[in-house]
Amino acid sequence: MDNNTSLAATFDIDSADDGAADYRTAPHNIEAEQALLGAILVNNEACDRVSAFLKPEHFFDPLHARLYEAAAALIRAGRPASPVTLKTYFDNDEALEEIGGAPYLARLAASATTIINAEDYGRTIFDLATRRALIGIGEELVNDAYETLVDSDPKDNIERTEQALYDLAENGKYGQGFQNFGDALTQAVDMAAKAYERDGGLSGISCGLQDIDDKMGGLQQSDLIVLAGRPAMGKTALATNLAFHVARAYKAKHASDGSLDVENGGVVAFFSLEMSSEQLATRIVSEQAGISSEKIRRGQINESEFHKLVQVSQELQSLPLYIDDTGGITVAQLAARARRLKRREGVGLIVVDYLQLLAGSAKTSSQGRVQEVTEITTNLKALAKELNCPIIALSQLSRQVEARDDKRPHLADLRESGSIEQDADVVLFIYREEYYLQKSQPRENTPEFFEWQENMEKITGLAEVIIAKQRHGPTGTIRLQFQAEFTRFQNYARSDHTPERFD
Repeated sequence: MDNNTSLAATFDIDSADDGAADYRTAPHNIEAEQALLGAILVNNEACDRVSAFLKPEHFFDPLHARLYEAAAALIRAGRPASPVTLKTYFDNDEALEEIGGAPYLARLAASATTIINAEDYGRTIFDLATRRALIGIGEELVNDAYETLVDSDPKDNIERTEQALYDLAENGKYGQGFQNFGDALTQAVDMAAKAYERDGGLSGISCGLQDIDDKMGGLQQSDLIVLAGRPAMGKTALATNLAFHVARAYKAKHASDGSLDVENGGVVAFFSLEMSSEQLATRIVSEQAGISSEKIRRGQINESEFHKLVQVSQELQSLPLYIDDTGGITVAQLAARARRLKRREGVGLIVVDYLQLLAGSAKTSSQGRVQEVTEITTNLKALAKELNCPIIALSQLSRQVEARDDKRPHLADLRESGSIEQDADVVLFIYREEYYLQKSQPRENTPEFFEWQENMEKITGLAEVIIAKQRHGPTGTIRLQFQAEFTRFQNYARSDHTPERFD
């Protein structure tokens, strides 16, 4: 029989005689399953060659699946798996009795010639199981497409199918297993060489703010970076500034093999779950034109400012910055859209504003918000590794910050789940003392007022970015200059050059 031999093919079926409609059976190979099981029963080492990627559910024949599962369990327990030992567990098995009972196990072992091809048999079984899963996804897509429910959106069908295909692709990897240290070392040296050649000696993508680049080495590939702060601290403004700089610095060329070699910057995907794309664009134009975003929104600009606005807008027209302002999307939908953009344009940075507005799956949503946030952060970290690009996820902080005298945030202030701290490679807090001091203004012309005024002059326009966690480098505090009028962060202009102390 060929590789797609069906059990039904052993019967004499003449569709021309009985008028039965033509049909196709799901892809499978019974002989490969029998050959693998026979090899395992003869030499248990054959199981070690396939156990890393082959699961019982990959077998087409349910009995073969149970035989494989039982044999693997015995081998893991340090006991031999043979026709004699398996017979004990299948003495009263009706499915086995139908095809000959215990002698079937002996025939499997007797027909096995060698274990050399065991891995090839396993991969054949695995590949055919993947084809059957693809057929299932396709059938579900067709059935969904035929439904015309009022609340049914075709986009939802597309995203569900993309997610199912992604899950199949991820589960369908044979697994890289152990990697030779020499290969890993080559990758490390290549990264160091690129850092040496790149301006500023950064191993990651420059974020445009020198002190942050110095302490973090740029935005590292596959890192999940959490940028957290209380409302009005400037989280979105800083994220927008970083995204704009990465997109503006984008420079790539085609390599000899046709692939795209990114020399600097990157294509940016900005998921804005809170603000509209128009509001984000206004912020960027305001920053670059040096015109107050409030004046732009209200139309309170003069003719020269308007011409400057138009000029800056034209210069930014081709910026590789893509904004998705769909509210309330799930982390699965976000991942599907990011992958789609990666295939089309390539993605160098993903920004999520903000994490608490993302939704998890229906299953984790029913288990509580903590489980839902855990799923979200875990999936974002997995997405960063999959797409090999940094993800900046903005996050709110709990209200307990407001109850302290020193309102600088700590890791314990991250809202709703310890998984945010656990899954993040870098945790940044943004803090502006000016915001809190401004709210405590005393009565004018009093000693307290003059003292307050003096303190305000010292901290006006000053922001702190606190590196609370970093897997690759030091923690500490970085000072930045913040121009609230233009929602712009800049490098801090120090009056002295005394280096800051980092832990």
